[in-house]
Amino acid sequence: MSGVPTVAIIGRPNVGKSTLFNRLIGRREAIVDGRPGVTRDRNFAAADWNGRRFWLVDTGGLVPGSTDPLDRAIRTQVEAAVAESDVVLFLVDLGAGVHPADLAIAEYLRKAQRPVLLVVNKADRLPDETEHLVFYELGLGDPFPVSAAVGKSTGDLLDRVVERLPPAGGAESEPGIHVAVVGRPNVGKSSLVNRLLGKERVVVAAEPGTTRDAIDTPYLYQDRQLVFIDTAGLRKRSKVQDDIEFYSTLRTARAVERADVCVLVVDAADGMHTQDLRIATEAWDRGAGVIVAVNKWDLIEEKETNTAVRGERELKDRAPFLAFIPFLYISAKTGQRVTKLLDLILQVAEEREKRVPTAEVNRVLEALVERQQPPQPVGESLRLFYASQIGTAPPRFAVVANRPEAIPESYTRYLVNGFRAAWAFTGAPLNIKFRRRRQERR
Repeated sequence: MSGVPTVAIIGRPNVGKSTLFNRLIGRREAIVDGRPGVTRDRNFAAADWNGRRFWLVDTGGLVPGSTDPLDRAIRTQVEAAVAESDVVLFLVDLGAGVHPADLAIAEYLRKAQRPVLLVVNKADRLPDETEHLVFYELGLGDPFPVSAAVGKSTGDLLDRVVERLPPAGGAESEPGIHVAVVGRPNVGKSSLVNRLLGKERVVVAAEPGTTRDAIDTPYLYQDRQLVFIDTAGLRKRSKVQDDIEFYSTLRTARAVERADVCVLVVDAADGMHTQDLRIATEAWDRGAGVIVAVNKWDLIEEKETNTAVRGERELKDRAPFLAFIPFLYISAKTGQRVTKLLDLILQVAEEREKRVPTAEVNRVLEALVERQQPPQPVGESLRLFYASQIGTAPPRFAVVANRPEAIPESYTRYLVNGFRAAWAFTGAPLNIKFRRRRQERR
């Protein structure tokens, strides 16, 4: 699958996999405990190093040959991690030396034929450490010593990881507007894609979680090429039990990252859950256009005139950015308003690519400042000089000021709302950056 590559950390229990995971992503997300076997489920997060983005996957401790049901389940998970990954970090413990389990895992990795970096953890006496050299016995190349607990050599390790990743942009993707159809399990995503395409292209079943892979399907509509990514159902990661569903969730996150427009499918009867809001927020923060498709609208009995409006108002109170996102009430089963969804996808994609002339940007900025001056900080008066659009997909603007650091978030929101009132940008994120005039930079 094209897009952001994946790196998996594997090893036997209690060698520090979760500590290294937290160190590499720069925040505490995986549970770290001195007892072996604490990490039983997979955990993943986005990581970035020197401008190169990748998914990092933490796995449970691998116990080769064990017949314990939990150990066997973890082994299945680790095998899935290795199969899905572009680079594998095989972590061993310096203090324990070459463990028999390490030898068994090394043999498995040689057969798997994946790019492997052998990482020797708990090397706390760097750069004078030499004990890591005994791990040449594993036959996986140069052992790389680090201390995940204190961060020694982890930057150098990330350099090595990035060197091993596939070339950025190396995978050709289908041209056109990429549309990720996302949402919790069993809300009708596959049914919706099939209805849009007019044929059974994706398996549909009553039980949730039928769709395991993200599938790209091109579709020509009004002379525009749409590429639908029908994704596996997303649910809270704590509830993701099996390895297949976990990697479906990872694939969905990757699909959202490379989408131009995300259609968030919500069950009309269940309403928008916290998980739906998280999906929408992630897509919005990554710069994708967002549409909320409320499915199974035909099953809602005794619909009042203001039912939809009232529901939208409640949601927008929870997340203000939803005020800029279009809601469409549809039925994948009956086809109600499904064609309108196609038109809306084209509209949001166009709004995301919209460019405004600089003269018009400055005219609107001047009117906004005249209507409401920015709050004045202590010292030199705060002034906004001029603005221009510096990018699209999503729309990005730069506003030049004498004291950009003194502009409060509330005034930024005021300008964003003013720009939207002038040019809409329906369904598309809008970003404003403040810059200092070159001669005033310090």
